[in-house]
Amino acid sequence: MAPCRGLTIGPIENARHPGRGYGSAPYERALQEVAAMGGTWVSLTPFGRVLDLKPTGIDLTFEAPFEQNRQDVLRAIRQAHGLGLRVMLVPHLWVESGEWRALIQPGDDRAWERWARSYRHFVEAWAAVAQEGSVDLLSIGVEQRSWVTSTRAPLYRDVIASVRRIYRGPLTYSANWDDAEDTVLWGDLDVIGINAFYPLADRDGAPYEALLAGGRGVAGRVRALGERWQRPVLFTEIGYTTRPDPAIRPWEWPDAMTNVRVDEVAQADAYAALIAPLLDLPGFAGFFVWRLYADPEDTSQEAEWGFSPRSKLAELVLRDAFQTRWASEPLSFPGARVGSLSGSLPRGTASLFLAE
Repeated sequence: MAPCRGLTIGPIENARHPGRGYGSAPYERALQEVAAMGGTWVSLTPFGRVLDLKPTGIDLTFEAPFEQNRQDVLRAIRQAHGLGLRVMLVPHLWVESGEWRALIQPGDDRAWERWARSYRHFVEAWAAVAQEGSVDLLSIGVEQRSWVTSTRAPLYRDVIASVRRIYRGPLTYSANWDDAEDTVLWGDLDVIGINAFYPLADRDGAPYEALLAGGRGVAGRVRALGERWQRPVLFTEIGYTTRPDPAIRPWEWPDAMTNVRVDEVAQADAYAALIAPLLDLPGFAGFFVWRLYADPEDTSQEAEWGFSPRSKLAELVLRDAFQTRWASEPLSFPGARVGSLSGSLPRGTASLFLAE
């Protein structure tokens, strides 16, 4: 069995860039690049749209009608599988006001129940796509702190139960790095998922040795969380921008930056410092790098100091990590359910990372 070596490919670009989004020929070239790097998985990120932090519903239209997006994603899944890559599907919420989805607060009990019904409908729609496309892993949510760390969590358990009636594969949830320990749903899921934008040091100009010490601290937290819940831990996102000191505040968005000096060495060092200690961790299930774009040649999608590791020193670090033997090969985790990705047996935690 082998851990996940993955990259995120996104977003859906078809409406604004016809013929260059999910399911297109340029997207297939992005898949080929992932495979050439030694990647074994890709993550796809369809979106639903809400107005603000007090939503009453979710619009499944995002840049294109839902049915078009649905067909594009199904085609994208087939293309990935055709190249021998496994697929994690991660439906996201896009907040039109520009605020962070983790802070959604619908209101009183009735408002929360209405929101939960709407969210369940949204995830069920993508769970049906995951089932039809034989997706290998489904993340049922991304960074929903106000819900999954609170007394509202039982409403989320209802969502999980509903999704399991539609999608028969393994489930995860993509927690933010600073609330994963407070998320109360891991016992209901197969894999602990974390968007792992952990700071690796607390001051600019920190040397690599300090970043590596920060990476060892992250590995310790991963080990403790996995042992507590008896689940493998997967980093559903990791990423560093191509600028000085990206590991201090990894979550900072490149579009909000100006007058940035491009620093490929700093980006590569950040990746190496985070990943190296994790390779020795038996319960670590792998990671997805944020991110490549559906058209790898379209450099208009992100500034040169952005997250993409493509054709940068960071890509060499990732290639080395993908080709290294990890401690989680074979993945052995106490209490993990064993199944088969072929469909002959129920799919569970340990079976996610079976080598072909």
